[in-house]
Amino acid sequence: MLAISIGYISRLYQERRKKEHEIELLKLENLQSRYDALMNQINPHFFFNSLNGLTSLIRKKEEKATLTYINKLSDVFRYILQNNKKGLVNIQEELKFLEAFRYLTEVRFANKLEYTIQVRKQSLHKKLPYLSLMPLLDNIIVHNRIDSDHKMLISIYINQSNELVISNPMYPKLTVQETNGTGLNNLDKRFYLLCNQHIRKKIHESRFYVYLPLK
Repeated sequence: MLAISIGYISRLYQERRKKEHEIELLKLENLQSRYDALMNQINPHFFFNSLNGLTSLIRKKEEKATLTYINKLSDVFRYILQNNKKGLVNIQEELKFLEAFRYLTEVRFANKLEYTIQVRKQSLHKKLPYLSLMPLLDNIIVHNRIDSDHKMLISIYINQSNELVISNPMYPKLTVQETNGTGLNNLDKRFYLLCNQHIRKKIHESRFYVYLPLK
């Protein structure tokens, strides 16, 4: 009887562990599905902006700049394709991607858009969701005037609260731009899915700030 009881309890324990494991797998699959759905909304918006920049160079017949632009665009897409299953990446990887992305935007706006990046080496290992910066930079471009009278200087740094801060002056466009649903809301959902934390945003003295928590 004792052996039968022990066997029965052992079987119940194994079945319980199996069910718990199945539940965890279902949770992970659900999170991955939700994450993939969010990620799939980013690329079309970026692709549209990239083609606009490339078209402009082609029309100006600037062959050297066009070739460099295509190479940088290839670097950006390589990063997107090679890292799309990682979930979390370190800041160093995101900043390396940003070097290619910033070239695309600086060419497009002809010295009317610049970046200042101040991230110490000892912080480069900290992690955040993959492609966190691109939707923020796209958001700045979509919603602000960027011209000779409204030069855009984007600041990126880590604050004392271990957050990556992206800050820019606010030059709202006269007409509200329609978007395809990407931007701060989706980025916040990705942070909550992967880090169980929300992003923060605020407006202070005509500047817009977004705070990304780091792991």
